[in-house]
Amino acid sequence: MRAELRAKVIEVCDKKIASKGENVGLSFYAFFANKNDNPALLMEAATWWIQTHQLDHFVKAKTIKQMVEQGL
Repeated sequence: MRAELRAKVIEVCDKKIASKGENVGLSFYAFFANKNDNPALLMEAATWWIQTHQLDHFVKAKTIKQMVEQGL
C-alpha cells in the first residue's frame, strides 16, 4: 500500500474513532469522497481490503488502523 493511501486510512480511522467511538465500523469506501476522483487509489484500497485480506464489507476502524500501522 502506497504511503498516500496509508496516511489517508490512518487519518480517516482516527476521525471515525474520535467521533463515533472505538467500535465504529467502516468499509474501504470511507477513504474516498462520493466522487470517484482517483480510481487507481480506490482500486488499490479495494484490492488490499478484498483480495489481499479478504475482509468483510464493514470492519472496525481500530482493526484497520492497526493492520495499516503494522504494514499488513
